Amino acid sequence: MADWKMKKYILHTASFLLVLAGCLAVYLIVLMTWDADSLASNPLNMRKSAAQADIVRGSILDAQGRVLAQTRADGTRSYPMGAAFAPVTGYNGEKIGSAGIEGHENQALLGLTQDMSRIGPAAQLFQADRGNDVTLTIEGDAQQAAYDGLAGRRGAVVVLDVTTGAVLAMVSSPSYDPNNIEANWKALSAQDSGPLLNRAVQGLYPPGSTIKPLIADAALTNGVTDESEIFDCTGALDVGGGSTIRESHGEVHGKVNLRQALEESCNVTFGTLGMRLGDKKLEEAFHRYGFDRELGGDILMTKSHFPDFGHLSKGDQAQTAIGQSSLLVTPMHMALMAAAIANGGTVMKPYLVEKVTTPGGMTAQAASPSAWLTAMTPDMAAKLDSYMEGVVKKGTGTAAAVSGIRVTGKTGTAENAQGKDHAWFIGSAQLRGRKIAFAIIVENAGGGGIEAAPIARKIILSLE
Repeated sequence: MADWKMKKYILHTASFLLVLAGCLAVYLIVLMTWDADSLASNPLNMRKSAAQADIVRGSILDAQGRVLAQTRADGTRSYPMGAAFAPVTGYNGEKIGSAGIEGHENQALLGLTQDMSRIGPAAQLFQADRGNDVTLTIEGDAQQAAYDGLAGRRGAVVVLDVTTGAVLAMVSSPSYDPNNIEANWKALSAQDSGPLLNRAVQGLYPPGSTIKPLIADAALTNGVTDESEIFDCTGALDVGGGSTIRESHGEVHGKVNLRQALEESCNVTFGTLGMRLGDKKLEEAFHRYGFDRELGGDILMTKSHFPDFGHLSKGDQAQTAIGQSSLLVTPMHMALMAAAIANGGTVMKPYLVEKVTTPGGMTAQAASPSAWLTAMTPDMAAKLDSYMEGVVKKGTGTAAAVSGIRVTGKTGTAENAQGKDHAWFIGSAQLRGRKIAFAIIVENAGGGGIEAAPIARKIILSLE
């Protein structure tokens, strides 16, 4: 009897161990297949740190081949262009890991392929003693012009090539010097100004009047107005419940059509359109432009924050239509909206990496531009583009005008519960051989036409 019990216990124990072994096998399979890519690219993966000890990390270059990051003789990283380019290059440190392109392209900079990174230390048998170089789409002159234009003020700038999606500039201010970030990490992390935050893709702001081209599109598309309707702006709009929306600086625009309302940034007109559209049609418009989507790839963009569509009062609908209420967006998304209007309604997926080159000069990876979404019809895009040209020619955005260049735009002065208004400017410019789109925000600066539009002019001149 005792032998039978012993055999039973042994059988149960063996069965239990077999189940544990099976669970371990399944876990290993999951790690080696579904989770392999994310684990391999994780900046905290210590295999990469071990590999870096034996490999000279590749350089990061701008679109003209200027060095943005390189490895010093002592193995540490050098960033010749400093703080202006830090939101793009990011950083790489032994104790703090990596971010930006340094983090996203970590494998390429170490000369590792996806397959090689999965096999761990054995990969060192097959790799060169120097990593690959990563060439970005960033145009150094535009990046520096945007950074200088912000002049140390809090804010962000995004500039895109509308036909390819290439990111020509991505600036966030205040920034940090990546050359000494490890030594200053604790102090930088504690600063209220958030220098480590990439405001261009992670900052959320009320868009203010820069959202009005989208509202004009939604209103025309849904037939709640037409180009011939005349709105009577008395300077204030009763939205019910004892609430009123007023024009900036007490202005009274009088009788205006939709084009004139956009040129003069008339809150009464667009508040009226927001109430006519209602929750569902407002939500559909934001979806059509991709405000509820993430980008993926080498740009990690924070999702927009929307009002509670389906439960908005008339006042909230009107406020949303002038870029207020609880609507919050990133500068990158506003640049994509401007790009859609400038590119016939098609938004190209933005990207930062143009190519990856091996130490031997071979191209290991090259960008392949692709469409992200279609926001509107070509006819609607042409109409809005024409309206926005009027903003720069004779409306609120004349400070962005550049002689001999067709510039479009939309100003915005976004109310901010934490302080002074934010200054916005979005738009496009037809340069020699290409068209660009941009979004600029200067925090707590006041009027967009005065503070943000001149930065657009500096950027355009830097690219000409």
